[in-house]
Amino acid sequence: MSTLPEHRAGLCPRFHYAVELIGRRWNGAILFLLQDGPARFGELREAIPGITDPMLSSRLRELTREEVVARSVLPGAPVRVEYSLTDKGRALNRVMKAIGDWSHDWVGAMDAVDKKAGRRTTRRPAQKKRAARS
Repeated sequence: MSTLPEHRAGLCPRFHYAVELIGRRWNGAILFLLQDGPARFGELREAIPGITDPMLSSRLRELTREEVVARSVLPGAPVRVEYSLTDKGRALNRVMKAIGDWSHDWVGAMDAVDKKAGRRTTRRPAQKKRAARS
């Protein structure tokens, strides 16, 4: 028998969908950057360390499908495209600020640098890794 109050007994499907969308790798970074205004694909790619062109394209398509981000083709030649937050996306600004505040309070600067660079802060010796697999 669950000890949670009845209204908290299960995971709300809407909450689960929303947190998975926002928390999907790279989506938070894209949403954070677009809070400052529209940006072109190359600007986003340059501002997000480690993201690849295909992954950025995929994430932007997903956020556009969800109507969180708008894609606009700018007039003129060559064709230029920029991305901006929709009203639905701008409604996340409070959430993004809260995550930013939380990160400054609880995430160590060196932890963030190590994780961003893809390095582990602790390593097991190779012998232990092999032994763990056996």
